[in-house]
Amino acid sequence: MGCTGCSTANGTKPNGCKSNGGCSSGGCNRMNAYDWLQNLPISDYDSACRVIEVSFSQGTRKDFFRNPNLQPFEKGDLIAVEGVSGFDLGEVSLTGEIVRLQMKKRGVKEDNPEMKKVLRKATDRDIEIWKQNKAREPEAVIRSRAIAKQLKLDMKISQVEMQADGRKATFFYIADGRVDFRELIKVYASEFRVKVEMRQIGARQEAGKVGGIGSCGRELCCSTWLTDFKSVNTAAARYQNLSINQTKLSGQCGRLKCCLNYELDTYLDALQHFPEHCDTLQVAKGNAFLIKKDIFKNLMWYTLPDSTKQYPLSIDRVIKIKTLNRQGVIPDELEPVEVTSSKPKEAEPEAVELVGQISLRTLEKAEKKKKQQRQQQQRQQRSPQQGQKGQQQGQQQQGQQAQRGGPQRPGNAPQQRSGQAGQGQKGQQQRSGQSGQGNRNPQQRPGQGGRGPQRPNPPKEQGKENQQ
Repeated sequence: MGCTGCSTANGTKPNGCKSNGGCSSGGCNRMNAYDWLQNLPISDYDSACRVIEVSFSQGTRKDFFRNPNLQPFEKGDLIAVEGVSGFDLGEVSLTGEIVRLQMKKRGVKEDNPEMKKVLRKATDRDIEIWKQNKAREPEAVIRSRAIAKQLKLDMKISQVEMQADGRKATFFYIADGRVDFRELIKVYASEFRVKVEMRQIGARQEAGKVGGIGSCGRELCCSTWLTDFKSVNTAAARYQNLSINQTKLSGQCGRLKCCLNYELDTYLDALQHFPEHCDTLQVAKGNAFLIKKDIFKNLMWYTLPDSTKQYPLSIDRVIKIKTLNRQGVIPDELEPVEVTSSKPKEAEPEAVELVGQISLRTLEKAEKKKKQQRQQQQRQQRSPQQGQKGQQQGQQQQGQQAQRGGPQRPGNAPQQRSGQAGQGQKGQQQRSGQSGQGNRNPQQRPGQGGRGPQRPNPPKEQGKENQQ
């Protein structure tokens, strides 16, 4: 996890977790402590703290090392320290006066002669060897578990930590009881060719090494800041009025959650004001049994045998009923208290009729446009199809005519034409008759002969007869 709020105003990145700087969240390295004394100037080098805190395997293991020459180390530097018949590589997590507070917290003395020393700053060669040996750890875990299963040992290898120079390996295991692993150590030494060290850890410590996200949505406390694992009992859940549900009260390690102890002291202090030996109260309807105690409202909840309803009683009322029962008096009712919530009631919105207030003209216009577009598309699709059909019909007709030997008209066509010709002759006769009538009575229409339409001239013989 990288930090996001560690950059300085200049844009520079301070030496820290090598992601974006050092911060107090502790997310970049497990079990981190915020060095709030880092800007404290050293007034006297003789009285300065000559011990630094070094973390291994991303903070899963931390130890103190002596810095006799007061070499200038900063948080995040990789340094080489003394190991078992060799050297080990770790990361500086704390320096300066804050280390003394951490040593006091863990009970480590500064003048301990068995404390190992810091050798030097890690070189490129040291880092290369360290990375090669760290790459062997996953395979070592798988192989060590298989060997323990072959030897039929009731144990579980949770983690294997290799020393930087590859001369020593620490095997962390979990077991319910004592395990005779003398034969196992011999097999491990011959298999991995290292000096073997076995360390037994608990389920909570394993969860801290593995890490994860709890039911609260945050990182596990055992992997971020919790170092002392206190025993947790179901009595802590009863004092806090929690349901005894094993699946909800247990964490990822399979044990009861450590957070059950966080608020236990507050509940115990608040419960001192409640009366004791008030689990049952005698009333006219029967015995009332205590269900729970509400320390926030100072109420005690009881139930009667006839119903499942819960009755909240004040502390004063419970004490009064208890004193009456001791005197042999049985009250008629419990006289419960009306519990009112401090939250304001939300006003229900009134029903409003929206019929006629919303116009659908825009929707209708949109639908009409869509219909018109669809019709246009259909017409465009039909027009080329019709043209193709007309061409096909014309080709079929031409083919039929070619088969018959030329264009032939139906039999009724000549008769119709002959009839039309006869009608034309009759029309000519009628016209001729009309012209004859016009010649016979020229005086009926005087002065109109030249204005009317020109008619065909009569033959010459008839003209001569008229002249005679």
